[in-house]
Amino acid sequence: MLNYEIQDASKSLAIARSLTSYRAPFTVSGNYRLIDNGINPEATVQIEADGRYIHEASTGNGPVDALAKVLKKALIPLFPEVAAIKLIDYRANILDAKRGTSTDVEVTILFTDGREVWKVTALSENINAASFRALLDGFEFAILRKQITA
Repeated sequence: MLNYEIQDASKSLAIARSLTSYRAPFTVSGNYRLIDNGINPEATVQIEADGRYIHEASTGNGPVDALAKVLKKALIPLFPEVAAIKLIDYRANILDAKRGTSTDVEVTILFTDGREVWKVTALSENINAASFRALLDGFEFAILRKQITA
């Protein structure tokens, strides 16, 4: 059986963000928008980095795919390395089923750039919000890693 080292991007980002010198490579201006009619989900987002603002929209095969596609579409003009990133696994775990629909959902996503693999985890009562946060962290980790090695 093959074994791969999977970097814990959530832990690395938590440590980096605790430092006073930390500067995020991009920010989301306002909130993302997700319209999901059960057939053609559409996501929109506005990204800001280095004084540039990019507003994008995209559809996908489900709400998480739409969110992933719109983020990639918005980030690639600012950070071309994002084009190589792929999502290789997505999991959502319900943490306390007794709370019903108000329970926290933990989303874990595995990413790769073709050379390395990293995972992120995000938590929210809203599965789409948790997914969006995990996607943001996965892309942010990749961009920061590229900036460090450049």
